[in-house]
Amino acid sequence: MLFGRAKKNPIKIADKGAVEWKYTTCGYCSTGCSIEVGLNAEGKAVASRGVGDASVNQGKLCIKGIFEHELFNSANRGKTPLLRERAIDPYREASWDEALDRSASEFQRIQQKYGRDSVAIVSTGQILTEEFYTLGKLTRGVIGTNNYDGNTTLCMASAVSGYKRSFGSDGPPGCYDDFSHTECLIAFGSNLPEQHPIIYWRLKMALEKRKFPVIVVDPRVTMFAQMADIHLPITPGTDVVLLNSLAHVILKEGLQDQAYIDAHTSGFEEFSQLVAQYDPVTASRICGIDEDTIRHVARLYAKAGAAMSIWTMGINQSTHGSDGVVGINSLNLITGNIGKPGGTSLSITGQCNAMGTREWSSCSGLPGYRALEKEKDRKEVAQFWGIDADFFPEKRGLFMTDIFPAIETGQIKALWLIATNPMTSMPNTPRIRKTLEKLEFMVVQDAYADVECTNYAHVFLPAALWGEKEGVFTNTERRVNLVRKVMQPHGDSKPDLWIFNQMAKRFERGQQIRFPETSAEVFDEMRELSRGRMLNYSGMSHDKIEAQRGMQWPCAEGASSGSPRLYTDGVFEHYDGRAKLIPLPFVDNNERPCDDYPFWLNSGRVVEHFHTRTRTGKIGNVNKFSPTPYMEMNPDSAKRLGIGHMTYARLVSRRGDAVVLVQLTQRVAPNMVFIPFHFHECVNRLTLGLLDPHSRQPAFKQCSVRIEPASNQRSAAAANVAARTF
Repeated sequence: MLFGRAKKNPIKIADKGAVEWKYTTCGYCSTGCSIEVGLNAEGKAVASRGVGDASVNQGKLCIKGIFEHELFNSANRGKTPLLRERAIDPYREASWDEALDRSASEFQRIQQKYGRDSVAIVSTGQILTEEFYTLGKLTRGVIGTNNYDGNTTLCMASAVSGYKRSFGSDGPPGCYDDFSHTECLIAFGSNLPEQHPIIYWRLKMALEKRKFPVIVVDPRVTMFAQMADIHLPITPGTDVVLLNSLAHVILKEGLQDQAYIDAHTSGFEEFSQLVAQYDPVTASRICGIDEDTIRHVARLYAKAGAAMSIWTMGINQSTHGSDGVVGINSLNLITGNIGKPGGTSLSITGQCNAMGTREWSSCSGLPGYRALEKEKDRKEVAQFWGIDADFFPEKRGLFMTDIFPAIETGQIKALWLIATNPMTSMPNTPRIRKTLEKLEFMVVQDAYADVECTNYAHVFLPAALWGEKEGVFTNTERRVNLVRKVMQPHGDSKPDLWIFNQMAKRFERGQQIRFPETSAEVFDEMRELSRGRMLNYSGMSHDKIEAQRGMQWPCAEGASSGSPRLYTDGVFEHYDGRAKLIPLPFVDNNERPCDDYPFWLNSGRVVEHFHTRTRTGKIGNVNKFSPTPYMEMNPDSAKRLGIGHMTYARLVSRRGDAVVLVQLTQRVAPNMVFIPFHFHECVNRLTLGLLDPHSRQPAFKQCSVRIEPASNQRSAAAANVAARTF
């Protein structure tokens, strides 16, 4: 063999002494991998492995999943409730009764003084679906505030908004199996190898069996762009222009599926008039993709027997995020690529259960994709819960990104944060710090006591981790999978379901509504509320879900399995049963590079970390590969500014500054830099965060900065170390 490989020692996997393996579902990204956690003879979690007969991952795991068992004993887990009178006082340990009594009484005091909506609740995409449903019941039916949202507004709100605008309902219409049927794939702002490695592996397996063109639209030369057949290095924030131009070519050359358009869509005339303005020559000057490439890609996509589009944050986190999603949907509608094998518009969701919060949390409406704006939906849920429908508001309240400005202006006086970390995840973090300091009362509920927001809280409630409780997650392809309890909760931490139920008991209205104690009982309520709807869980149960390694909705009672695709009959959720083709004029409201701030700043995920590193920053075998904030910078630009490889640089935007380690690479253009978003006191000190008008999602990826060498490398290194302690 080459290089003497026959003489080398074979790879050996150390026996960690696992004597029992327990089934669960990974609690990181939205892929939805089935995993088993190995316990040794002492009952300690010592290993993780993929489940071989699971359709999603087929035994595979990414680096985060491989070491997920180490979370149970990771540093700074919350183990007991903490209290203090003022945010400047030291915390003291407290009992659960004292902590919950204080929280409930403060919420009620503030509501009595300032009104029901003076209390805000911001949830997550990380807890179990049964917990989301229970929190929604607590918030909508008991506490009664309308200022309730999830941190999914930071990642998936544009996808939700775009699906609703195009199709009449949220819900990704496709599935992973579409990779095995498609004849052309376009990925917009998605770096699958690092964001969702197992979904990328599914794509690679499909390509090994049958070659088809892969086109990646991304301003950076990502890992995904490097493997693509065509890479379109688009000017940031101009996706709508490219999408309009692709549609222009398809319609002008008669490549559309007119029969599908006529039978299943509305608005075609207005749509075609708008895209007629976006000829490839005009579009190329805005989006930076040459006219011939635009025509070539449009023809590839339209002529394919089945074509699919996927996207992630490169589309969503934009001032035009919702429009970008609508544009992708329209591209698929005019080519007849919705509801058939290999033809889909598939958002790749971020968090492990962001879909669960979209389905059941009642953040944007009521459970089961019901709307507060519909009287019928309000009455239906009120009757099921046993409350007066007039208690519900008639429209949704503030989004997460509008809640913080409302704190600044005094409209909101109390905040309950659940498994979310806005001191790192929100744009313009210096402003968020000042905002949190204005609150009269704040509760942080998290598995980790050192989450940054505890510095500003009055109560800390220690929550159990994903594998210390039981319930379901929903993944990107609408697959509901089961999380079994692997370990007992750490210290005196409690499952979120228990916390919500106990909080409900401290309100008079909460004592009048039934709050089931077990996740299986909660699931039964969800199943009943879903019966007959597109979001149909009625054919599922915990045991059936585990046996099948996940089931996709809709799944009607009596069905042996769920449905892999939506809209297969061409009937959509708008009142007329048709999808909408929506004209999208491009509004150029980006913060662009200028003489004072000459670089585009882009941000994104790296494979080793998840979100704000609350968990992955504590796992040595993961964190060691990416332990510190860094910036990818083009060597030519660095040379011009006198910045060297592996030295520190200072970035300045109109909002703040940050110090990072420099990595020189040709992966970024000379007028652009890239920084992973995971680190505290780093990239979000710089970001603009201008909001999409439909989804209220921030434009994390479109702002301008200037760059200079750090004046004192030793001080810069110390600041860098401080930033990674969280």
